[in-house]
This record gives sequence, C-alpha cells and structure tokens, in this order.
Amino acid sequence: MAESLRPVDSQVIVLTGASSGIGLVTARMAAKRGARLVLAARNCDALRELTEEIRAGGGQAVFVVADVGREEDVQAIADTAVKEFGGFDTWVNNAGVSIFGNITDVTVADMHRVFDTVFWGVVYGSRAAVQHFKDRGGPPGALINVGSFFGDRATPLQSTYGSAKFAVHGFTEALRVELAAEQAPVSVTLVHPGRIDTPYNEHAQSYIDRQPAHRGMIYPPEAVGEAILYAAAHRKRDLYVGSQAKLLVAFANVFPGTTDLIMKRYMYWSQQADRPSRPRAESALHKAGYGLHERGTHQGRIRSRSYYVKATTHPVLTAAATAGVGASLLWSILRRSDRAR
Repeated sequence: MAESLRPVDSQVIVLTGASSGIGLVTARMAAKRGARLVLAARNCDALRELTEEIRAGGGQAVFVVADVGREEDVQAIADTAVKEFGGFDTWVNNAGVSIFGNITDVTVADMHRVFDTVFWGVVYGSRAAVQHFKDRGGPPGALINVGSFFGDRATPLQSTYGSAKFAVHGFTEALRVELAAEQAPVSVTLVHPGRIDTPYNEHAQSYIDRQPAHRGMIYPPEAVGEAILYAAAHRKRDLYVGSQAKLLVAFANVFPGTTDLIMKRYMYWSQQADRPSRPRAESALHKAGYGLHERGTHQGRIRSRSYYVKATTHPVLTAAATAGVGASLLWSILRRSDRAR
C-alpha cells in the first residue's frame, strides 16, 4: 500500500501563478488550513501584499518573483522553499496565460510565449519538484498540474492555449507512469478545470474585437482550490472541476464530429463579451498583469460551487447520499405496490 501524503496543515506548499485567480484563492484557502506557503508569480507588489496578508492572519508565507517560463526562475522557487522551510511537500503548477484569436492572426512569437508559461513552466516545475521529492527521503510529495478541459478538447479562438494544455496533459500522463515504474515517492495529479471565474480573460492577449470572456456555466475559483488542496493530501490521478469538463471529454470521445459542429456554432459566441476588447498592450502575456483579483469580468451564470468536486472529494458521503436516495425510492415503490394490492 502506498504511503500516505501529509495533511495540508503539516505541509509546505509551493504555488505558482499565486498573484490572482485560482492561485490567489488557493493560497488564501491553504493559509487558513495552516499550510506554509511559497508563493510565486511575476507581480512583485501583489505577492508582497498577499504574503503580508497571510502573515497578518497568523500564517506563514514567503514569495518569489519568478517567470515560470525561465528554468532558472523556477529553480529559485525551489531553492527558496528549501532555504526558508527546509523543503516542500506539494508543488502546484498553476501559472497560465492565454491568447484569443484565429490561428492565422496570432504571431508565432506570441504562441511561443504561451507555451513558455503554460507548458514549459509545468515541465520546469515538475522536474524541480520530482528531484526534491527523490532527494529528501521521508514521506512522498504531491505534484499537482493544473490543466484545462481545453486540454482534453481544443477550442477555436484559443488554439495556442488549448495546444499547450494538451501538451501539459500528455507530459503529466507520461511522467506519472515513469515515476510509478521507478517507485518514486511522488503523487501526480492532473486537475481539469472547466470554465472558471478568474481574471484569465482580462490577462489574455486578444486578437479579437470583443473582450474575451466566458459565457454559459462558470465555476468559482474556490472549486479549483478545493480540488488542489484535496490532491495535496490524497493520491488522486485526475480531478475534474465542473461536470462540464467531464461531460465534454466523454461526449467528444464518442461523438467527435458532432462536437466539431457544436464548437463551430457555440464557441465563438461563448468566448466573447458584449464590449470592446482590451488593448494588447494591457495583456499579461509578456509582462505581469494586475494582481490580487480573484474574479474576472465574465457574462455567464456563475455557480457557487462544483458538486462534481464535492462528489469526487467526499466519496463516502456521496455514496451514502446515493444509497439514501435509492432506499427512499425503493421504499416509495414498495408502498405504492402495497396500496395497489
């Protein structure tokens, strides 16, 4: 039986992309649960303010200004964790940025930049984390890579982001098997968020006339934070945030042609708001974006939680609830049968 991971309140957690959105929310959630944090992003002011906020609340945190697309910056994150806390127990590769535009309009230089952050940042972070977990001895560590449902099924207008996330998914799957073959002390989890209410749309590089945004069903970043912290303490291969993420994968695998038609009809409208796009010069593709914002400026129906995450992270309660519903239905059927007699 594989050795258990440490509880969150006993952990040092490294978190990239910590200055906004999912990373910011997860950092605050982890701090409230007693984790010590190593926070990384490009926005120095936002990281400093977040670190001070956590310390003022009685938590422990340090920050590293880092561009995860640079391997030396990622190594500096790991070195800081060792220097300040003696090491780390969980490494979360969360940093990301997107481009909205047709493939033929987007420059190759911008495509490379997305891959630097979204894919190579995960590669550098994963290698640093795995090496640390192998070298330190003791209990196993957790490596958590934040993917996307667009890494399971790419979408028009975000081809570069989707392709980079496809690469993240493939890299994570291969790494997981290699580490298992080595019996390395590492738990590898891939998180598959659906549409999440973060400033991701405001930070994106836009080649379209209307502002990038999510429409339709949108999930809160707290749901992703919940999945991440669950994976920090429990071995889990995949975690889907939002039933849309799981259903899209299942549907696309069975009906790929129909999925193409749905994408063509729906995905252009559902990724643009009813207002002009922000200028490219204000994007966070090549420089740090504004920080300390958990939410974005979307035009969809924002849910308060992900019941799919709840079901995945509380399987006993879910099974009990399902059994209770089943028993109630059976009792109701039996009563009607008795009355019919």
